[in-house]
Amino acid sequence: MRTALEAVSNKLRALPAKPGCYIYRDEQGSILYVGKAVSLKSRVRSYFQKSTIHGIRIARMVSKVRDLEWIVVDSELEALVLECNLIKEHRPPFNVRLRDDKSYPYIVITEEPYPRVMFTRKLRKDGSKYFGPYSNAGSVRETLGLLHKVFKLIPCGKSWTGEPVQRPCLYYHMGQCLAPCAGLAEPKEYAKEIESVRLFLDGRQDKLVKDMKARMLEASKNLDYEAAARVRDAITSIESVLERQKVVASGQKDQDVVAVVKDDRGAAVQMFYVRGGKLIGQRHFYLEGAADTNPGEAVEEFVKRYYTDAPEIPREVLLPVEIEERNIVQTWLRQKRGAAVTVEVPKGGEKLKLVELAAMNAELALQQMQQEQSALEEWAAAASAQLQETLGLDAPPHRIECYDISNIQGTSPVGSMVVFEGGAPAKDQYRRFKIKYNPESPDDFAMMRETILRRLRAYKDGSEKFQKLPDLMVIDGGRGQLGAALKAMSEVGLYLPAIGLAKKHELIFQASEPPLRQSGGREGAGGGEFPCQAPPDYWSVDQAQTDPNPVELPMNSPGLLLIRRLRDEAHRFALSYHRKLRDKRMFGSPLDEIVGVGPRRRRLLLRTFGSVQNIRRATVEEIASVPTMTASIAKRVKDALEE
Repeated sequence: MRTALEAVSNKLRALPAKPGCYIYRDEQGSILYVGKAVSLKSRVRSYFQKSTIHGIRIARMVSKVRDLEWIVVDSELEALVLECNLIKEHRPPFNVRLRDDKSYPYIVITEEPYPRVMFTRKLRKDGSKYFGPYSNAGSVRETLGLLHKVFKLIPCGKSWTGEPVQRPCLYYHMGQCLAPCAGLAEPKEYAKEIESVRLFLDGRQDKLVKDMKARMLEASKNLDYEAAARVRDAITSIESVLERQKVVASGQKDQDVVAVVKDDRGAAVQMFYVRGGKLIGQRHFYLEGAADTNPGEAVEEFVKRYYTDAPEIPREVLLPVEIEERNIVQTWLRQKRGAAVTVEVPKGGEKLKLVELAAMNAELALQQMQQEQSALEEWAAAASAQLQETLGLDAPPHRIECYDISNIQGTSPVGSMVVFEGGAPAKDQYRRFKIKYNPESPDDFAMMRETILRRLRAYKDGSEKFQKLPDLMVIDGGRGQLGAALKAMSEVGLYLPAIGLAKKHELIFQASEPPLRQSGGREGAGGGEFPCQAPPDYWSVDQAQTDPNPVELPMNSPGLLLIRRLRDEAHRFALSYHRKLRDKRMFGSPLDEIVGVGPRRRRLLLRTFGSVQNIRRATVEEIASVPTMTASIAKRVKDALEE
């Protein structure tokens, strides 16, 4: 450790007085913290001066630092962009972390020849236009229904290029679709419909209604009374929506309103989305690791984290308190938006009222978060205590791992490992296994044995991803699956408390003599040492004994509810991975299996040659001439396709 600290001291002396980003690492080389500075020399050194008084979080971080590195850039703005990218990629534990309370719905206008207007919960960088987030999925679907009723969009949700591929459906004959599937849609006419949708979702309904009234009058003058009636009904529907929207700002303003409320457990941030002077949505977040930060620092960290991936940046961003880097953040947002952006701390008037309204909602969100957290902790404590008593464990299980197998007639078999800590999912610790054992007929027992064997061997081999050991293992299945898991433990020499949960009647099976009751049992929870002496007879690979008398807990008991949640999550996680592998096997390209050919190279190869068959006919030199390809990878591609 002395050598590591000396290395840090030497690097502190070598720091340049230039703008850039600094990265702190622990003794394992893992990234602890990423920051930026106008002067790396003064900023980084300030962390290690004895006279500096740190908050609890930063003091803990500094005590763990065993190495540091830095990246020099040309300006403070470049340092800010680099910091946001590094934090997004590495998610350091001592940086303030942005946690959303749920997945919010959006409306997306896809980037296609004939764009679709759809419901989504995922933001993708695919050129599409996203609107939201919205607080209620039901209202989003209601809005989509209105849009499809008023405008001639694609109601089937399929993607069309405008080429005639089928006959027009009933929606076309009802006047609710322009039929791009049949090649009947005029691009300019469809573009007008999409532009009207944009105006509506942007909060420019007043302009939209004005334009539609002009169209209605034009149709009436041309004696096209049927068309005029359709536009009139559409105007009526839109005006009914306008009546329900809350006007919060005079003028046609686009604003994001930010408010923050803190206490000793963290911080809650409330966002209001104002478009065209109307409040169209809200969203709240929780800042983890912000308990000992001041409000200005919490708001600044939130703004940087949120706008790194925000789908839209408005003309104005209203903040509750002044932030140290307001000017540079404002410049960064202008650069991302490609137009003027003002970051402002209002002192009075409508804007201050908006911030105060957001703060009131943030206070309510923080109270709700604390109530939910307290309820979860109480429930988890009751569930763990019940499992300890029922299973004869030495301590309540804090970390529980659950395993499941998914396959169809033995094809594309996968194993999943999900983790709950304190009764809540620890999704960053989920793991999945592509089963290597591939029998002629399905053998779930052998597949479960392989999954547990690989997980435990990874721990013994020192794999960083598997270094935490569970207080309890839950195996999805009855005595057979549990026996397979026990066989794997005996082969590795790690004896963990384990149970099998049978779906029929939700029965719990245990080992005939729980490992926890062996002499020299485990020391501590969540990663202590385990005895590796020769296992008793019932641990033999040929005969792993399980208790024939299962435990049956009441269906509504907290202990059973907890392990059922684990089981269901493990099943979902395994099934999603199995579907991915199955679809890849059935519909994937031979290029997918070639080492060194990733999505970009595959895309360039297919774009250059047109098909896998043409790549197969090409020479190694022709394949190597494709951008990003090398001679060695080109030969590998040629050999693989010839096989």
